[in-house]
Amino acid sequence: MAIELDPHDHRILAELQTDARLSMAELGRRVHLSQPAVTERVRKLEEGGVIRGYQAIVDGAKLGYAIRAVIRIEAMDEPSMLRALDNSPEVVTAYDVTGEDSWVLEIAVRDVVHLKAVLTRFCQQTPTATAIILRALREHAPLRPLSQLQTEPMPAAVGPASKKKPRRSGA
Repeated sequence: MAIELDPHDHRILAELQTDARLSMAELGRRVHLSQPAVTERVRKLEEGGVIRGYQAIVDGAKLGYAIRAVIRIEAMDEPSMLRALDNSPEVVTAYDVTGEDSWVLEIAVRDVVHLKAVLTRFCQQTPTATAIILRALREHAPLRPLSQLQTEPMPAAVGPASKKKPRRSGA
């Protein structure tokens, strides 16, 4: 259930999603509140679970992870998946999903040999499909208030980008 937030809370969240390293004084200046008032609001947002944490976003390529990929897994029981995840530090995100697949994983690996080793951990148990990420068009986008999303019209798709991309299979 969504908790009630006022415009100041939404502005605080927008600023922190853009730069979580802001000092409370600077955050207060940006949202037009005093430093004690903004500190109290941030504390309440943290305690209410709206702000779940803060983290650094690391460029995997600069650490030697040249390939990012998405693995779709048709069916695997949860205990087996949890064991496979425990043995796969390359998995940066794992989702339990609905639809044709049961699980979707995002991984980061050094090269195709490393990719094959990771895939082997999952392919031996169930059919999978893998897609190498060529580039990210959007990552870590800030969440806006639902009230803004409900009042804005959806932009019409134009040109070649509006055509549905065919689904390709792969291992």
